Amino acid sequence: MTTRDIAFLLAPGAGAPTTHPRMQEFRALLETIGTVVPFDYSYALQGRKSPDRLPKLIETHRAALAEVRNTHAGPIVLVGKSMGGRVGCHVALVEPVDAVICLGYPLCGGGDPSKLRDEALLALRTPILFVQGTKDRLCPLDLLEGVRQRMKAPNALHVVAGGDHSLVVSKTELKARGVSQDQVDGEIRLGIADFLTQH
Repeated sequence: MTTRDIAFLLAPGAGAPTTHPRMQEFRALLETIGTVVPFDYSYALQGRKSPDRLPKLIETHRAALAEVRNTHAGPIVLVGKSMGGRVGCHVALVEPVDAVICLGYPLCGGGDPSKLRDEALLALRTPILFVQGTKDRLCPLDLLEGVRQRMKAPNALHVVAGGDHSLVVSKTELKARGVSQDQVDGEIRLGIADFLTQH
């Protein structure tokens, strides 16, 4: 897969639309690799705070994917922040796409380790990259590893040391390590590019 030919369909999480500063940072990061097409779910466009039910989210996601297909003939990769990644996994079960990238997958429903959102992951056959922070309470890495071992889809993990659910590292930790958030994000970019090159 030649990365410059890729179109990324970028989906937001439940709490912030694509205009959110962190989503804009993800967009800028991805634009160094390929074309980025962001979209928002219906409930956000209508000014509602509570997300639609999963079937409606999937429907909106598929409609956005269809629009990308109308203008882009090359590879299409679904990228989603949190909920957007989860919905993207469901979409990839019914729509042929080249890969899925989850930026902070919400594995534990409500942060409860007993409520694993792994059904779509176990059914998936599309290559998938998880970009996860070590301090993300919605996706403990040991639980994710257990799911990954049971998955049939080619899958990879890029770990963000000290990263939270938004893949942000605290200023205290950044200072202690002598790095910046931009450098952390640059490593995420390299991880994504490497994954796409391999898959």
